[in-house]
Amino acid sequence: MAINAFQAALLGLFACLASLPGMGGTTVGNYTLGRPLVAGLVVGVILGDVQTGIIVGAAIQLVYIALVTPGGTVSADVRAVSYIGIPLAILAIKAYGLDPSSVEAASQAAAIGAAVGTLGTVLFYGTATMNLVWQGIGWRAMETKEWGRIKKTIPMVDFVFPWVSHIIFSFIPTFFICMAGESMVGVMKEYLPMNGIPMMTLFTVGTLLPTVGVAILCKQVITKPLDWVTFAFGFILAGALGLNLIVSAVVAVFFAVLNYQLQQAKNVRLAAAASGNVSADDEEEEDI
Repeated sequence: MAINAFQAALLGLFACLASLPGMGGTTVGNYTLGRPLVAGLVVGVILGDVQTGIIVGAAIQLVYIALVTPGGTVSADVRAVSYIGIPLAILAIKAYGLDPSSVEAASQAAAIGAAVGTLGTVLFYGTATMNLVWQGIGWRAMETKEWGRIKKTIPMVDFVFPWVSHIIFSFIPTFFICMAGESMVGVMKEYLPMNGIPMMTLFTVGTLLPTVGVAILCKQVITKPLDWVTFAFGFILAGALGLNLIVSAVVAVFFAVLNYQLQQAKNVRLAAAASGNVSADDEEEEDI
């Protein structure tokens, strides 16, 4: 399997759109196209293997499921993870002849994604630094207080000049790395055999990485001990009953709707009680 120039160009374009300072915007770009789960579908369509793309994207998403960027602090760049890491992971899985649904394939994908994501922080800060140049041009135009110059400069600063930053730090690296991906994987396959210590270490580390992502998520969403019961319910469905993640998600939606309706009913009851429109029978029923 190889990535041709047209496919690499499309991957580079989506890397630009998914960047955090985002040509696609924060919502559409970083928090949608930039997520590995969504990018897996996009990469799968571009490379002509949707199933493997989605499986690899889901495996890598577990590592970055709780990734946030407070104050612009970036520990890993999802743009690189999604549009460089996923294509390289797909190439590696194909080269080693692994089953995309296997633990080995998921571990390899997670390890490659983590390595690329860490290196991708250079792309993120490079883009942000170059965008400061365009911001300086905009501020100088504002300081002149000349409306004609301001009207011409600000749209260029906001919508045109940033493309230069993204072409240099998103499109070009993604294009060339993806184009060289087959040869890079070939070298890795030659010098890192499946039964060798380096590859076994890679699989071990890759297996542990999703645990880190889930642990960070737990730290953010679990506030009291009872929350662990709800959180573990999905794993019980998948492990004990053999349900896949899609079916588990549908069951979760049912319980979410049920919980929402109960909360709404409780709020209506509390509002009625506050206004004094609840009878004694109603209050007794509420206590029960």
